Amino acid sequence: MEGIGLAVEQRNVPPGTDVLIRKVDSHLAAVRVGLHGPELELAERLARCLRELVVSTAHASAADRGQVRAAVHYFVLRRESRGRLLSVRSLAAAERVVDRVARQLGRADLLAEPSHCDRATLETAPPAGDTVNR
Repeated sequence: MEGIGLAVEQRNVPPGTDVLIRKVDSHLAAVRVGLHGPELELAERLARCLRELVVSTAHASAADRGQVRAAVHYFVLRRESRGRLLSVRSLAAAERVVDRVARQLGRADLLAEPSHCDRATLETAPPAGDTVNR
């Protein structure tokens, strides 16, 4: 199980976890060929976030693991119809999906692009759908 991920240590994780991490790593290797600058940085941040979500939910509920699995597949399978690599628009869509899953799982610390939002606001904001009447 050597080489599971650059930032993820091998841990006592259920089967399937390493498969998801390999999918993320493999896809990142593929997009590195065609992306540069901010787009490549975004793809790398998304990959880091997804790896950590996979590991941190390895023993979580099936629903939480399913959300992470769906985010991994969204990142890995988002392709531009004319080409093999992700378009910038696809990366932005994947970023929204990954960030939403991280927030739902209480992992605002893993947001792919923390500069887009104030981290303190994310951590103290009520869950989506909650309304406060004043």
